[in-house]
Amino acid sequence: MTSFHESEMIALKDVCFSYADRPILNGIDLTIKRGEIIAIMGGSGGGKTTLLGLISGRLKPQTGSVLVKGLEVPNLRQSELYGLRRKIGMLFQFGALFTDLNVFDNVAFPYREQTNLPEEMIRTLVLLKLEAVGLRSAKNLMPAELSGGMARRVALARAVALDPAVMLYDEPFTGLDPISVGIIGRLIKRLNRALGMTSVIVTHDLNETLRLVDRVVVLSQGKIHRDMAPEEIRSTDDPFIRQFADGLPDGPVPFHYPGRDYWSELMDQ
Repeated sequence: MTSFHESEMIALKDVCFSYADRPILNGIDLTIKRGEIIAIMGGSGGGKTTLLGLISGRLKPQTGSVLVKGLEVPNLRQSELYGLRRKIGMLFQFGALFTDLNVFDNVAFPYREQTNLPEEMIRTLVLLKLEAVGLRSAKNLMPAELSGGMARRVALARAVALDPAVMLYDEPFTGLDPISVGIIGRLIKRLNRALGMTSVIVTHDLNETLRLVDRVVVLSQGKIHRDMAPEEIRSTDDPFIRQFADGLPDGPVPFHYPGRDYWSELMDQ
């Protein structure tokens, strides 16, 4: 049994995960404290979203331990897993709003599905959540009438509807203009503090992330390459992080997919 301290919200120990015969994560050790906001960064296909799936119990590791709030997630019975998931909020990459429900009903959905609260109380709670993201007056709009940034804010209000202990964000800034990125970033930080949550953010947006998080965990080749403070990212001379931070096309992560080089294949023809 993996030890778990009260100050910890999430703990992964020696976690390995593969899709069929393709290894994704190999020996991940990661502890996230209560109230922390951490970023998971790294190249595409490096296992960042897989890590969120393991924390939420959507995926099970081949080996290793995944603890959330002291519970061994892979060993939970279905009813126990559903109970844990009520304490975990998820903001999907593009919001994933129900297109046939208006803003109010999208945010009301978790209350109606997961609680027995009277409709009058649900209305009060929904309006409070929409007020928190600055969209109380948009309650009657349909998702098709929202801008990308507004839709992401509605999705955030829905994700925190049940006051989760843990929030998981999968690329929350993708496709947004700089103003909307700043708004979402400030909301994430403010809600994390106000609700006492622990937040894990998968993102490629370096500038906004460094203003927001307590730690940056960089994945490479299925392992944690670095676990560092945000201010270290700008000053490090680590080749992999410099390639990632500066957007260089070649480096430790090669431009070409591994295999025989082009000229050797031509000579064989």
